[in-house]
Amino acid sequence: MSEFRTVAKVGDIPEGQGRSFAVGGTMVGVFLSQGRYLAINDFCPHMGASLADGYVEGDAVSCPWHAWRFSLVDGTWLDNSKSGIRSACYEVRVEGVEIQVRVSAPAASAGADCGGGKT
Repeated sequence: MSEFRTVAKVGDIPEGQGRSFAVGGTMVGVFLSQGRYLAINDFCPHMGASLADGYVEGDAVSCPWHAWRFSLVDGTWLDNSKSGIRSACYEVRVEGVEIQVRVSAPAASAGADCGGGKT
């Protein structure tokens, strides 16, 4: 069973930006969007760019290499949501001042909600 891992402290990730962290062997992009922390797989499924380096607008992030857009809420590829292409998403919580992420492969791949830990 997976467990939550602390990746950063509240205030380490500016609003509208992301940061990349290794969590249990998986690279995870953690974003602060509209006061909520959300986490998706950091690698763009197209060519592997770090999504944490992408442009965040609302609850979407654009890949910095080719501008593919992904939902930070459920990992859906927003440019073609019917394609089935998505980024895995992970549960996020805030405990005190710690931002924590849980990587659980089966649930994360199924399109579960990507967290929503509030500041």
